[in-house]
Amino acid sequence: MSKPAVNGRSEREALGALEGAVGRALDELARATARAEAAEARCTELGKLMKRFTGDEAEAGRLLTRLQRLEEENADLRSRVDRGRAGVDRLLAKVRFLENQR
Repeated sequence: MSKPAVNGRSEREALGALEGAVGRALDELARATARAEAAEARCTELGKLMKRFTGDEAEAGRLLTRLQRLEEENADLRSRVDRGRAGVDRLLAKVRFLENQR
């Protein structure tokens, strides 16, 4: 016998939704880890290339510092865009809810 519905959903449905959310979170973590590893590999490769092309270790260091700062800014901007999208998605969900209540 199943438990009574809570807020219109059975425990089985709620568990399925939770499992889906955890699965998506794990997938996102795996993608983020892969991106971080790829970025570290690119950084190492760029450092080697900069030293080889500039012949000046100080100049290579300045360029790499600038590159790292730009990458950090890019990550910050991506994070802001993602938060903005999430906000827009929440607003759209509220609008849809209100439209359905009419």
